[in-house]
Amino acid sequence: MENRANGTADARTQMENGQSPDPASWGVADVVEYFRAAGFEEQAPAFREQEIDGRSLLLMTRNDVLTGLSIKLGPALKIYEYHVKLLQTQHLKVNAV
Repeated sequence: MENRANGTADARTQMENGQSPDPASWGVADVVEYFRAAGFEEQAPAFREQEIDGRSLLLMTRNDVLTGLSIKLGPALKIYEYHVKLLQTQHLKVNAV
């Protein structure tokens, strides 16, 4: 699911893994699995602990990811920039049509 060069995931791989490409329909377990598959094995449980489902993920701000999940700064920055922000943008584009 991950492009190792920049840490991004594509929708085709999400469908192959049984996840809907629209994160708004993801449950907490789907969010955790998404981040595990993206290479954030150590950080993924933080999403379960905070009960972050797909809708919550799409509402997260940079500050939420950096401080609210209690994970190290480096991985938190990558999670936000390469995943949360990307998923939010994709979701908005799909639903704007």
